[in-house]
Amino acid sequence: MNAEEIIRERLSAHLTLSHLDLRDTTGKHIHHQNFDGGLHISAIIVSDNFKNKSLLERHQLIYSALGSLIKNEIHAFSMKTYTTEEWQSHAS
Repeated sequence: MNAEEIIRERLSAHLTLSHLDLRDTTGKHIHHQNFDGGLHISAIIVSDNFKNKSLLERHQLIYSALGSLIKNEIHAFSMKTYTTEEWQSHAS
């Protein structure tokens, strides 16, 4: 199972996902002086689990779901979080 599949599985186990877009941007960071080999992931995560949650609370849900992947396999995880309604408004 690759890293994207593991991330998708972990998030799906903790959230009801309407949409998930994961992009591995590690290649953009390989030549950085402090690159340590961990993955750099950008994500768009759409879930109604985010309803009535602040940005901080949304990110805490994600970090909790990813657990030990953060700072081990994943060096950087950039995310945009939306409820289904926010995503539909954003996509229009």
